[in-house]
Amino acid sequence: MKPQFRYLSKPALEPVPGCDWADKMVLNPAIVKDPDSGDIHMLFRATGPWPQKRREGCHDPYPIFLGYAKSTDGGETWDADFTRPALAPALGYEEHELYITDIHGKKVRNYANGCVEDPRIFYLEDELYVTVACRAFPPGPYWLSSQHPPVQTRFEYVPDWIFEGDGKDPFIKTARSNDTVSVLYRLDLDKLKQREYESAFQYVGPLTEGHVSDNRDVFFFPEKMMIAGKQQYLMLHRPMNVLPFEGGEQAGKPSIYLAAAESLEDFASSKATHRLLAQPVFDWEENRIGASWPPISLGNKEWLVSYHAKQDAQVGYTQSFMIVREQEDDFPAVVHRCSERLMFAEREWEMPQDYPTPCLFTTGGIVLGEELIMSYGAADQKVGISWVNFNELVAFIREYGEDGRRTGRP
Repeated sequence: MKPQFRYLSKPALEPVPGCDWADKMVLNPAIVKDPDSGDIHMLFRATGPWPQKRREGCHDPYPIFLGYAKSTDGGETWDADFTRPALAPALGYEEHELYITDIHGKKVRNYANGCVEDPRIFYLEDELYVTVACRAFPPGPYWLSSQHPPVQTRFEYVPDWIFEGDGKDPFIKTARSNDTVSVLYRLDLDKLKQREYESAFQYVGPLTEGHVSDNRDVFFFPEKMMIAGKQQYLMLHRPMNVLPFEGGEQAGKPSIYLAAAESLEDFASSKATHRLLAQPVFDWEENRIGASWPPISLGNKEWLVSYHAKQDAQVGYTQSFMIVREQEDDFPAVVHRCSERLMFAEREWEMPQDYPTPCLFTTGGIVLGEELIMSYGAADQKVGISWVNFNELVAFIREYGEDGRRTGRP
């Protein structure tokens, strides 16, 4: 039986007029449950105009921040802190300003200088982490690129010296396109709860190579797996350009990839190995697919993987699920894949406004009691919450084969 999803009748969070860092968009929230209580903690993406960094002849920059919110009633209501961001980009402009001290005390290039977007929170070997898609420099009002005629503002705040710099430097190469690089932070939940934001996040480093491809939707399985005879970390990611990766010509479009490496530092290098997990197959996946939030263990070496897809500007972003199974000394493989889009924009407040594309984009999922609670971005401007019976959802996904054909049996 198809599971029934329940949704809030209004946004859980939305932009706050007059809040300089969150008065335009509040969206794409990650959630994690408190190990000491029934509370749910959220990091959400937000943006607003930042005129204090405006350059003459340019639009206001729109750096992207992370904000913090908490729910004590299972996601029905949320208390958000709009007094200041939980994590803010440094917004440096000169070469000497583009460094940050990492978790090892080293001074390294700061890939999160311009934007910190689309968080995902997860445990990795019992430590809590968050990944964010980052840009070296903030864009202008980036949604104008979806208008007709489009207005491109991505490069307005990329300084001239970047284009004159060393083209072999990975940071310089990435900054020239101002594409996203997924960056890993260690997250101290106690500090976050106490709103001691300055010490809640520790910069670990980049997980993807921006000069190879813009790359988002990045997060990990919680434990290492045996792959190619070695215990390795396993990461999900979605490169926009799949051609540099194994199976890229077969996929042809942005797809869900796995990456394995022995250390976290190896992922943004040639030491990582990559495997295509799933590519667009169904009509509602025509443009791209990507994993949505960190996998949930089902036991017996199986994992529930949520994923999103985009068909076109009319159908927009929708959500479904697959189950993957660990393989002996190899990457996991898809064993069940639902061919139906199970979540999509339907409520009035989820419909397009500044962006022309309908969008329901989940970025967090946790099991609390019998329910799977999901947090999502709606219309690229607001935060929504949804609930579904977890066991009923998993049973339904098991009715589909690896190719998406419905067999009617688990």
